Amino acid sequence: MASHHIQALLFSLFLLPSLLLSAPISAKNISFDSASFSFSNLTLLGDSYLRNGAIGLTRETDVPSSSSGTVVCNLPVQFYDPSTNTSASFSTKFSFSITNPNPQSQGDGLTFFISPSNETLGSTGGYLGLFNATAPAKNGSIIGFEFDTRLDEEFGDPNDNHVGLDINSPNSSKAVDAGSYGIELKSGNTTTAWIDYYDGDNQLEIRLSYSAVKPEKPVLSLRVDLSEHFEETMYVGFSASTEGSTELHTIKDWSFRTFGLPSLNPSSINPSPDGRGNTSSIIPAMPATSPRSSFRRKLGFALGIMGPVALCIAFVLFVWVSIKKYMEYKANKQGLATEFLKGPRKFSYREMSTSTRGFHTSRIIGNGAFGTVYKAIIPGSRIAFAVKRSKQAHQSKKEFISELSIIACLRHKNLVQLEGWCDEKGELLLVYEFMPNGSLDKLLYREPNSCGSSPTILQWPDRYNVAVGIASVLSYLHQECEQQVIHRDVKTSNILLDSNFNPRLGDFGLARLTDHNKSPVSTLTAGTMGYLAPEYLQYGKATEKTDVFSYGVVVLEICCGRRPIFDRENERAKKMVNLVDWVWGLYSEDRLIEAADARLNIGEFEREEMERLLLVGLSCANPNCAERPTMRRVLQVLNREAEPVAVPRKKPLLVFASSTSFSMREIVADCEQSMKSQEIGC
Repeated sequence: MASHHIQALLFSLFLLPSLLLSAPISAKNISFDSASFSFSNLTLLGDSYLRNGAIGLTRETDVPSSSSGTVVCNLPVQFYDPSTNTSASFSTKFSFSITNPNPQSQGDGLTFFISPSNETLGSTGGYLGLFNATAPAKNGSIIGFEFDTRLDEEFGDPNDNHVGLDINSPNSSKAVDAGSYGIELKSGNTTTAWIDYYDGDNQLEIRLSYSAVKPEKPVLSLRVDLSEHFEETMYVGFSASTEGSTELHTIKDWSFRTFGLPSLNPSSINPSPDGRGNTSSIIPAMPATSPRSSFRRKLGFALGIMGPVALCIAFVLFVWVSIKKYMEYKANKQGLATEFLKGPRKFSYREMSTSTRGFHTSRIIGNGAFGTVYKAIIPGSRIAFAVKRSKQAHQSKKEFISELSIIACLRHKNLVQLEGWCDEKGELLLVYEFMPNGSLDKLLYREPNSCGSSPTILQWPDRYNVAVGIASVLSYLHQECEQQVIHRDVKTSNILLDSNFNPRLGDFGLARLTDHNKSPVSTLTAGTMGYLAPEYLQYGKATEKTDVFSYGVVVLEICCGRRPIFDRENERAKKMVNLVDWVWGLYSEDRLIEAADARLNIGEFEREEMERLLLVGLSCANPNCAERPTMRRVLQVLNREAEPVAVPRKKPLLVFASSTSFSMREIVADCEQSMKSQEIGC
């Protein structure tokens, strides 16, 4: 990468005069070929996941369900060059398989798409996870190439095995039967697709084969001007959906390239009569010089003297800029070799100090065990970040490295996105995307304002959405990551809300990575009282079931608007009450609905929905960890894809299995190791 900078600078310096007269803008054709995928270069949305180098687009379940997921390449692709009024041609090849463990339930298929947004996620069913069922596409056109496995008559599908072109709608511009070319999309076989678009001829061709050999005859051939829908830069990716089906959609490898964009100075390009596409370079003829012209002789003499001087100046500038670029490259090297990879980057301390006004108290938006959180605004823009600053670097180094190493490789729509970090001048800083609505606990427990009026409370639809979102991300961490992630600190203050009140789980300072189906390692108990599972307090072993317990407490807070341990006034004095015990007591007396937040007026929530969520909270907060459901089961219950877990009327007694107890030697060894690492407990 450093040699690339040096070559570019050398070329620029030799062309210094022309650079001063005009700044040429070059269009960029792009090409990438990824036989396996990583979290660094992809954004996973909805129910999509990455496993063993392949992308799954829909939820993997034995129970028919409705699901949608998309995966988007992080690299913006140039499809239109405004300086030359030229559009790109493109070609892509990918292999996919569509399988269905329960063939009696029909799925809906998948698409390859081009979108102006890298956060494209549509509805389930016939909308293929790409288009929105309630509103048309916003901020530009979405182009989809569908491989549909379900007959939806409302969208004009010819059958349940067809290929089509969709623009801003699941109603195909043209669709053809793939079976007439010997292809059964949902056969489970690995199928290779080739999509080629030639802008000059406005020709689109789609080919399919069970082998890696590209067929001569296309399945779909269509003359269409896609350049009408191109923006300057767009994003490419895949989507899929199901509706009451177990159909699975997997992408196994993918290559993509654009071509046809000129890499010339726009001032030397003459557009074709149609205004797009074909271009030709014009090289102006040089006028003949006259040896008798004294003016030109003097000009040539002056240039002959100034030439060496300019060359020396250019050389000095070249050396200075090259050294500076090289030093920046060495300082910011992160192990990402190509611009195709995108991920957290290293910020300089100067950037962070400037954007937080020197870490001024007016920029503080939160405090925690790790340290203080500041709002940072990058100078010259409106981009805002949240910056976590360690209290004491030497004590928080372990939590800092843990959080950075774990969350940097995770991608989920309900996770707070890590943007970068800084470890200069003895500081430990983590830089996250900024969440405008702050943390869940602040919205649930808002105090009256200075005028004494009641604050606006979080409404029931938003509360239910928070419960579903956190269940989804915990299911992802527990069961869908390559290594299982145990968060260990699920609580309302670690759940942040974006501008649309969608939840994002953050603060992975106490998180741990474990291999799936591996016994947990005991540690000194860490976390927040009120959210800690009984067996975790007893033995210090963090498992996915300890996260489930904490989630159950959060769900009860959402429903009741009360903290895990709260003051309850009686006739004589205040009494500290455990939220789980209080709700279970009402449930045992058949008065469960009385636990609902009194600030939610009657009619603002459905009674059945409230009771369902309260029972989910109690089932997750069961004292016996073996009786707690998995987060995947919780998500199915909240999405009404499974029946709620049975909850006993009386709170079960706590039972510790003898098989989980430690020897005295193990307990002493754990304590010594924890003291050496200076891990901060609760």
